[in-house]
Formats: sequence, structure tokens, C-alpha cells
Amino acid sequence: MVLMGALLVVSAVSAVVGVAVILILLNHPPLPVAKVYALIALILFSLAVALYCYGWFSVSLGGPFPELCKSRNDAGAELAAIKQQYWPLRSSCLYSDGSTVEYVSMSITVVVCLLAGSGLVSAGTSVFLRKRVGQSPGATS
Repeated sequence: MVLMGALLVVSAVSAVVGVAVILILLNHPPLPVAKVYALIALILFSLAVALYCYGWFSVSLGGPFPELCKSRNDAGAELAAIKQQYWPLRSSCLYSDGSTVEYVSMSITVVVCLLAGSGLVSAGTSVFLRKRVGQSPGATS
């Protein structure tokens, strides 16, 4: 729990610092494009980690959907347990007759995957541009 809290704080701070650096760079001579893409990748990955940590805390502190578990299902069976899973963030209502109703936090899962995927594309673009600049004739390292 402490590790996830520390990860949440570190990722949120690094995302804010990355945005601040981009805002500062708007008033100064531009960095090479590869470094800008790398900074954007850092921001996107940090936001993805922060959002996942938020969802993890939501599940571990009672789940994002505990209110959706009814005390009895449609067949009249009593709620036996709530099972939680951390990836994807999911809560399952287990009833005494063996039936299960699952609730998946698609909003958090989709946004985390979109941010991480965008960060991966940005990091790949940064590496590609850095290699391309390094291979151009007359480039200095």
C-alpha cells in the first residue's frame, strides 16, 4: 500500500514537472524534436501510472463498484463475497448460488491503455528521430 502511494505521488509529480518544463520551453529556444517527444512520452507514462494507482487504491479501499453489488441477486441468492482484481481493475459480486456478476472499470482501463500506448508511440518517435539525426551527414554528436 505504501509502495503504491509512493508510486502515485512520484508519477503525479513527474507529470506536473513535465508539463511545467514544456511550458517553460515555450519561452526559450526549442529543444531538438526528439527530446520534446521523449518529454511528452514521460508525461504520458507518468499520467498512465498515476491513473492506474488511483484505480488500484479505489479497488483496494472498497472497489470502484461496491454499491453495484446487490444483497440478493435476481434468483434470490445472498451476496457471499466481493472479489477484486487489480488488472484490469475489476470487482465481482459472488452469490451463494454460485453466480457471479462482474463490473470492470473500463474508463480507467481504457484511459490507462491509451495514455501508455500514446507514450509508447511518442518514445518510439523520439528514438527514431534521434537515430535519424545521428545518421544524417554532417551531424555532430
